[in-house]
Amino acid sequence: MKKILLAEDDFDFANVLKQYLELYKYDVTWAENGEIALDLFKKETFDICVFDVMMPKLDGFSLAEKIIKISPEIPFIFLTAKKLKEDKITGLKLGADDYIVKPFEAEELILRLQNILKRSQKKDLLKESEEIQIGLYHFDTKRLTLKINHQTQQLTEKEASLILYFFNHKNQLLKREQILKAVWGNDDFFSGRSMDVYLSKIRKYFKDDSTISIESTRNIGIEFKIVTN
Repeated sequence: MKKILLAEDDFDFANVLKQYLELYKYDVTWAENGEIALDLFKKETFDICVFDVMMPKLDGFSLAEKIIKISPEIPFIFLTAKKLKEDKITGLKLGADDYIVKPFEAEELILRLQNILKRSQKKDLLKESEEIQIGLYHFDTKRLTLKINHQTQQLTEKEASLILYFFNHKNQLLKREQILKAVWGNDDFFSGRSMDVYLSKIRKYFKDDSTISIESTRNIGIEFKIVTN
């Protein structure tokens, strides 16, 4: 039974959502504000978090930032009544796995939870992989590090999964949908924007080796290029 930490200040909405999730065999712990949610997270172990953005005492974004410091790989979804582009960008930069605008059907949340948890189960791919040399970089898939000279970049599992997928398909023009389905589990708009954020980060990680590039071809796809002599 997967454990969910639900932080939502609307009692009636949270109660309905909790009951619905429990019908699908999820173990749901509800917190009425961000501070309570943070205390619960420090005491218990959860598989995924669902946070309302607008909450008293500690908003969803601030809560996520604090939780990421404790457990960087915990997946989380934001719930919000806003449709502001700025909010979505903030969520993406924090590394949110999804972002749902209220009102929404509870079944939609169930499907998104299932997709995210299914992707989390693919982490075994990284554990089974070995240390890889990518140009001048040393990529350790178990420790989630990317090293060059004496510099070490600590990676998130999503970054490591994307790098590993690119390396396994190096020098191939890949369709965006292909990458999204392999690493994110779906190719919807939110996942596409999320991938763009991760691509920007990964380009910076590989900037010290001129033989490595990530090239985007508009309306076609993306290629992880490694030039060899």
